[in-house]
Amino acid sequence: MSVGPLIVEILCVFVLSAYLLHKYGDWRKQHPLVTVIVFISWYFSFIIIFILPLDVTTTFYRQCRNESQLTKHPISTQETPTFVQKKTTREADTNTLLATDGLTTGISSDAPLNRSRRASASLECKEPWSYVPEHILPIIWSIVYWTSYLLTWIVMPMMKSYVSAAAFTVRGKLKTAIVENAIWYGSYLLIFGVFLIYVAINPSIHLDAQNLQVIGITASNTWGLLLLVLLLGYGLVEVPRKYWHQSQKGYLLNYVYFQLAKLSTEKSEAEEHLEDVLEDVRRVSDAIKYNHPSRRHINTIITKCPDAFQDSLSKHLDDFQEYGQRPEQSKPEPIQIPTENDLVKLHSKVIYAAQTNRRTATQWDILVDKAFELEDVQSNENSHSKTYNHTYDPNYTGLRGYVCTPSVEWHWRIRLMPSMLKAITAVLAVCSLMVIWSEMTFFSLNPVLSLFAVFVESASNKNNYLLIELLCILIMAYISWCCYYTVFKIRIFDFYFLAPHHQTDENSLIFCGMMLCRLTPPLCLNFLSLIHLGSYGNAGQIQTSYTMVMGHSTELLPFIQHGFNIYYPIIVALLCCATFFHLGSRFLSCLGFQQFVGDEEMTEDMKREGLQLMKREKRKRERAQKSESRKRYIEKIRPNGKSQRLQNMNNSHRDSRSIEDGGIPSDLETSSLLPKFSKDAAEGPDQVEIFTDSEGVDFSENSVTSFGGNIQDTPASGSDSGVGRSRQKPRGIFDDV
Repeated sequence: MSVGPLIVEILCVFVLSAYLLHKYGDWRKQHPLVTVIVFISWYFSFIIIFILPLDVTTTFYRQCRNESQLTKHPISTQETPTFVQKKTTREADTNTLLATDGLTTGISSDAPLNRSRRASASLECKEPWSYVPEHILPIIWSIVYWTSYLLTWIVMPMMKSYVSAAAFTVRGKLKTAIVENAIWYGSYLLIFGVFLIYVAINPSIHLDAQNLQVIGITASNTWGLLLLVLLLGYGLVEVPRKYWHQSQKGYLLNYVYFQLAKLSTEKSEAEEHLEDVLEDVRRVSDAIKYNHPSRRHINTIITKCPDAFQDSLSKHLDDFQEYGQRPEQSKPEPIQIPTENDLVKLHSKVIYAAQTNRRTATQWDILVDKAFELEDVQSNENSHSKTYNHTYDPNYTGLRGYVCTPSVEWHWRIRLMPSMLKAITAVLAVCSLMVIWSEMTFFSLNPVLSLFAVFVESASNKNNYLLIELLCILIMAYISWCCYYTVFKIRIFDFYFLAPHHQTDENSLIFCGMMLCRLTPPLCLNFLSLIHLGSYGNAGQIQTSYTMVMGHSTELLPFIQHGFNIYYPIIVALLCCATFFHLGSRFLSCLGFQQFVGDEEMTEDMKREGLQLMKREKRKRERAQKSESRKRYIEKIRPNGKSQRLQNMNNSHRDSRSIEDGGIPSDLETSSLLPKFSKDAAEGPDQVEIFTDSEGVDFSENSVTSFGGNIQDTPASGSDSGVGRSRQKPRGIFDDV
């Protein structure tokens, strides 16, 4: 037995979680406690998905080993009911469970896995390459599950609300956090209360601490399954459809235009709201001076404002002014001082306005970059030279700059990528259909209708443990993908937004970790049911260590295990049909909400508006690029350093004599005037600018050194250039052109 693969997976999941947290978060700006809690939640959620396949292969190996022992030492079926009756509580540890399961296989002749194992009893039970000892996995599952349980139901909801709370005291923040999480706690307590009442009124069940633990686990898994099926019903359709739309660049570009027009309104409203709130902060800051007791609350509010506003505010602060006196008055006049409740409300407005403005700005930048990329693809489709031209330089560096040549990029984006995306769409559509079919039929044990159960059973018959692990990883990865894709896609969760390049705020990171911890355990139990390794459909068989830790609710709550957990997932088929035909979007569109639906008039107007916004954004970026290139050019021709200044001082007398003779200094003629007014200049602008500031001409040294050493280091400006030209003979306005 070896724990090497387990250690490798633990380390790989650690690196993956750290990379994702670094990509989306910014540990320099986040609170250290937030970073640690989010990392633990992500890490434990991912580790469940990656280690569960090892648990499955270990379970199949144990099953094969026990059946081999039964083949050598058969046990009569009359003895087995005694052992079955003893296994009615959850107190059996791993060793006892192995012994009883090894005996109960004699009575479960209807179990499909038992039949398959009998058919392969003659095969040698080889130990899997990733075999994990029986006593290790239960310990890991207990630590991981109960830590995730505490994080998702107690720690992270309180932390998320505490971070965004506007109160100035710890007590006030905790009170706000409890009130904001009343819905989450109320929904869980409702389910827990129903289960508790059912157990309490049942005379055959003794209510003790262990049963309360089972009720808590079942309530959490039931809550998660309710949300899991809803998310899967949307994600199983939208994930394949996403790649199909990406293969159709025209459709995707129109959709981006629509999203830009929709986001533009929200972005403008967010900016206006932030400006109004900042104006309120300025007035309150002027009213409450430094010697007022509430000034520390004002300072806390100011720290949540944008940096530019903080800098502008600090320039107008007066430490010596009394808070009851205006600066222009000699007699004090009372000013209305806001109360602490008013400051709390203002603090809440600042937090919400700043967060909304930051989120909309990030989403706007991402959509604009996506639109530019799609416009480049559309403009390069009919390129006869078969070279890809970017509107803006992508600045490829390293290996990517060496591989992504214009010709290679054109063939990849225009020829290969659409075909590849369509192939990926077909594969994902087949996977979604398999998930839907298995969700609707996994309760059928004879015959076995779940496709995933058939695949895993076929691999287990040949003792192909590597194939079993690959199948489990792929199935769980796709189900998790469809589920978590929906969390940050639907509008109700749009307030929480994951943005790369360290642009995600603390609230979104905590919310993501909370949802991962809440959805992963029921997702894994649902997966075990799909392959017939859950509590249902595995009667008399050895169960996985994961099921032993948190899946035993058959005896305590049979209506959940044999009713709700089996038939509720069938609803996923109805939700997929509604998503496929856009029933939700059409309903919201009828109510007046902006939705991208077909060729409706509202959709067409939004697309045209998005196109105009892109043209405006393109002109804005072109002006910014020209300004930046002009600045770089000025910095290039501007003298820098002492050596250049000495050279200019040596040449100053020669230039002044040239001016007196009516000529033009050689350095101005060759390096200043030519790039500014000539279209043939290699580095200067290609337009003749007459009535603009002459930033391209530098008179900082050559024009002023002849007037004395006291002003030779004066910075260049319009006034300096005017002094330099005052001694010249008057000339016409267009003589320099």
